[in-house]
Amino acid sequence: MDLFYKKKNEQRWNDMLQKIKFFGNVFIFITSLMIIFFLFITIWNTFHFNHENERSSPTLLEESASLGQQADFKQLNYQDDSKPLSSRIVHYNINVELDEEDKKLLGSQKLTWINPGEQPVNEMYFHLYPNAFQSKKTSFIIESGGSLRNDDMKEDSFGSMSIHTIRLNNGTELSQQTFFIQPDDQNPNDYTLMGLKLPKSVLPGEKITLHMTFTVQLPYVFARMGYAGDFIMAGQWFPKVAAYEVTGMRGRKTEGWDLHQYHGNSEFYANFGTYDVNITVPSNYIVAATGVEIDKTETSMDRTKNQSMIGTIDHSKGQNLQEDNNSKNYHFKAADVHDFAWSASPQFKVIEDTYRSENNRDVTIKLYLDPLHSDLTERYLYAAKSALNNFTDWYGEYPYPTLSIVVPPNGANGAGGMEYPTLVTSWSASEKQKDSSLERVIIHEIGHQFWYGMVASNEFEEAWLDEAFTSYAEDKVMEKEYGIRSKAYYEASYVSSPAPLKQNAWEYGYKNEYAQNVYVRGKLVLRDIEQIIGTTQMNKVLKTYFQRWKFNHPSTEDFQAVLEDVTAQEWDQYFNTFIYDNKMVDYAVQSININKITNQEQTLYKHQVLIQKNDAAYHEPLSILFTFEDGTSIEKTWEGSEAQKWFTFTHTSTLNWVVIDPEHTMILENKHINNFKSTLINPETKTRWNLVLIQWLEAVLNAKMW
Repeated sequence: MDLFYKKKNEQRWNDMLQKIKFFGNVFIFITSLMIIFFLFITIWNTFHFNHENERSSPTLLEESASLGQQADFKQLNYQDDSKPLSSRIVHYNINVELDEEDKKLLGSQKLTWINPGEQPVNEMYFHLYPNAFQSKKTSFIIESGGSLRNDDMKEDSFGSMSIHTIRLNNGTELSQQTFFIQPDDQNPNDYTLMGLKLPKSVLPGEKITLHMTFTVQLPYVFARMGYAGDFIMAGQWFPKVAAYEVTGMRGRKTEGWDLHQYHGNSEFYANFGTYDVNITVPSNYIVAATGVEIDKTETSMDRTKNQSMIGTIDHSKGQNLQEDNNSKNYHFKAADVHDFAWSASPQFKVIEDTYRSENNRDVTIKLYLDPLHSDLTERYLYAAKSALNNFTDWYGEYPYPTLSIVVPPNGANGAGGMEYPTLVTSWSASEKQKDSSLERVIIHEIGHQFWYGMVASNEFEEAWLDEAFTSYAEDKVMEKEYGIRSKAYYEASYVSSPAPLKQNAWEYGYKNEYAQNVYVRGKLVLRDIEQIIGTTQMNKVLKTYFQRWKFNHPSTEDFQAVLEDVTAQEWDQYFNTFIYDNKMVDYAVQSININKITNQEQTLYKHQVLIQKNDAAYHEPLSILFTFEDGTSIEKTWEGSEAQKWFTFTHTSTLNWVVIDPEHTMILENKHINNFKSTLINPETKTRWNLVLIQWLEAVLNAKMW
């Protein structure tokens, strides 16, 4: 009888193995087709990109006759009676006009900068972000490969910024004193960071005022700015003074400018200030912008525009092009912000609503809809109100009177999913019905209003302090309001290339490595800390961190200090392991040995199972489940701090499989494939399958990651 059942079991396992082999062959065939498809797309995109029309790099020209007649700069002495929330060391008065036909921005700005330090300043520095799109040789294009967040650069996605004049109040022209630096990679073809030698030092506490004129050639919308038909997204569009850090700020030993180019991975960092901006557009256009709309006027006027060169500094004489044009001027003001963005389109459908906080503070929500999403108004507004309500409750008050949401049209997703002070963009209206990604992106970008907008970390050097904190907060709202719980167990599998969290954005190996760490791994670290200290204390940590550091540009060390203050414990080892280093948790079922023991009474099986620690240790005892052929199971625990652990036991049945962490509690475990081992599959076959599966998952996840 025993022999009969033994043969029957053998036949059953043979049948199962044959089925596994069949489905395995199907899996390998499908995987091969997908790999061929990915290779074809990659080769095609590379070929297409390398044959785009290349634009020449700028040439610094000698100053000649004055430019064509410039529009008079309207001085709008910004009188803000509210109590300052920030240092307000920069003050911008900007006039900008949209040249609809040539897709240009014609601008004049008056910039007043106050020296916040204790040393005289002899040079100033400016970010000329549009020059990232000047040619295929810029650092941004080289690093991004002409693709950002699954949006590819088009043939018309070249753009630039030309600075025409820089004058002091007394009329002294300084444009000949400009120069370019490339401190991060020494790329001589990158013109995104401009220096200016000053004729006189700006002493501590003193201010300097510069009057500048400039032209921006907009690219076809890509990487947060540009045009798509009659849609305009003006992000990072004006000559923006670099951030100045005083001694002690973010652990700085000596004061000075924080100087970085525009990179494929990096976002932005600037000091707080005030903005007073006039935007002139064709009369049929509607404008959304940072801050509060003061007024708008419609006029029929003669417009004088400068026909500028493609380049960065253009001292040549412009051409006067006179034309009658019906225009509309929008006037916006904003205080205690570190950037200003705007968008314009004649197609916008504007919806206004009001969010009122528990403290009876009203925020006007202005939704600038693409007509395709007109019937999704309530979903956008509910997501916005939910975000404001929860973030205000968890972290602190949203202090601004407005929040604008721009929905880009189909074909303009390069402008989508981005945050600016008091203005966010959703994904483009590319389809009529949207899944929960509609709500998720709105909540995420509004979360940035707190971490990017008010806490204002340095996204060049410590991007995780914004992106990870925002992603963590986004998940909390999605779970509370929509019942969608983030699955950390699966998300950890995305992290195939862990790297330190406190790291310069451009030093990550590739854009997916940046996203894996700055967004996902950083968020998981916060989730892991919450698991250690509990949700109540984690809420207190984040609220304390926000309240202590809003408007003050903190560092990773500042966050650690808050964590230690609230929890009254030391966190050096944890931060050194998971934040300053690239460690993840990784435990593996290394081997299973089974020996048959026969005696007069019964047949027993002696099992020896080796569990190995391959990376950082988990902070709780490790749960390991052993399941046998007779259906019984044994669960054991291990502290997990040693390099390995042998488990030895005797059982009446043979072991079928072993699994580490069966309840998926280890948030930072990213190599789940080695958490499981079965005795039913040939080890060589299993190893080969594991490698194929890992490579296939990495290819798919990396393609969809960011």
